[in-house]
Amino acid sequence: MAVIRITNVNLATCAPDKQGIGIIRNTELWLQQDKIMSVGPPRAAIHPDVVETLDGHNGWCLPGLADCHTHLVYGGNRAADFARRLDGVSYAQISAEGGGIKSTVTHTRQSTAAELSKQALQRASRLAEEGVTLLEIKSGYGLDFDTEIQMLRVARALQSQLPLTVKTTYLGAHALPDEYTGRPDEYIDFVCNQVIPYVSEHRLANAVDVFCETVGFTPDQCERVFRAARQAGLDVKGHVEQLSNQHGAALAARYQALSVDHIEYLDEADIGLIKQAGSVAVLLPGAFYYLRETRMPPIAALRKHAVPMAVSTDLNPGTSPLCSLLTAANMACVLFGLTPDEALLGITRHGAQALNVMHKGYLAPGMDADLTLWDVAHPHELVYNINGHRPQARFAGGLRVG
Repeated sequence: MAVIRITNVNLATCAPDKQGIGIIRNTELWLQQDKIMSVGPPRAAIHPDVVETLDGHNGWCLPGLADCHTHLVYGGNRAADFARRLDGVSYAQISAEGGGIKSTVTHTRQSTAAELSKQALQRASRLAEEGVTLLEIKSGYGLDFDTEIQMLRVARALQSQLPLTVKTTYLGAHALPDEYTGRPDEYIDFVCNQVIPYVSEHRLANAVDVFCETVGFTPDQCERVFRAARQAGLDVKGHVEQLSNQHGAALAARYQALSVDHIEYLDEADIGLIKQAGSVAVLLPGAFYYLRETRMPPIAALRKHAVPMAVSTDLNPGTSPLCSLLTAANMACVLFGLTPDEALLGITRHGAQALNVMHKGYLAPGMDADLTLWDVAHPHELVYNINGHRPQARFAGGLRVG
């Protein structure tokens, strides 16, 4: 069986049995097919099936990065909205004039699968070149049957176009479409009774998400979605406590949510439920920055309860048009007070955990051979330096892809 040997390298394993990011200096990493074969000190003997030896030049090897919350399949953009907001026009006025999410829904519904794929490929390629090997993509800009299904199919297809593992999430309960104005419960009926069963039957999504918020859907409506998702055999996730405290995180935890995302207004009293459920807290500093928010997630309380914290781009057209996971990691440190180690774990092991992908996200024997090699003196440089680094080598599934 083909074996790749990486020598003269330092590791940030990000493994759960190590302290911090699990630093191991001056060591070797052996890959066999699509798995990590061994991690340890240099070997005197060469394995008879070694087909390639790669000199790490005393650089650093990290797991492939995991971007666990994106909305990168959509039509059009909102650059015009951005300019108008800077001129002082309110979001309410922009929305009333057909801008905001309404604009994205319109453009996405009008786009062909080929057009959506072309734009999504550009965005996903940017993440991949920075070292992302695991990527989550949500629907939620169609809000009708055909467009939501098309978005999920386009997202799935990216896995055959790029060296990425793609996990898809159905986010029908993202916003109320115009055709259901004044009838939100009927729209939730549509989401639960028509789309979720189809998505499950055709294996188009791994999970179902909701926007539990005063400008989104009520906790009761979101619970109906969670119940339908669970009955269909799908995992659940939640956009919760971004703008107000609706106790959506506690609700999501009762359904064993993979993650609770945004959580700026999370009540500390609910954190114990999140911990008990095994949910990951996903921090999205791009949206916090872009919207000029001031309420930070309760980082100290999450640390106190040992809740794993992931960091993601939230790449979307309206509130976080951010195509750089390393920049998101820097923002998590500067804006939220994470340590560099916490940020690096947030874009590796904890990001994979937020997608229920337990065979990726850290370097250990038996794990998937998704990894990145970096020409840096220490891994903290990846978080410290904004847009300063690209991996000198990338492996996905044991194959060198960059």
